[in-house]
Amino acid sequence: MSAYLISEVEILDPTLADRYREIAAASIAAYGGRYLARGAKPTVLEGDFEEERVVVVVEFADRATAERWYDSPEYAEGREIAKVALNRRLLLVDGVA
Repeated sequence: MSAYLISEVEILDPTLADRYREIAAASIAAYGGRYLARGAKPTVLEGDFEEERVVVVVEFADRATAERWYDSPEYAEGREIAKVALNRRLLLVDGVA
């Protein structure tokens, strides 16, 4: 069953964020993930959403693959960069059968 990585992102350091995007894209592809939305500005129909944030949605084959990607050596540098380049909420959800 597919799993989806959903991220709400505010960019704090544009230069580091560019490097993060390179690492994330390459590592996501290496684990068979694909972007469904990247840097999207949502239309908020209900609730609160900080205007300076964007949304990223990535599909993986399953939760185990997404978790392997997140803990992978290919993504490790990206995780470190994200700590200073981004303010984000990162969610992992299972799709429906």
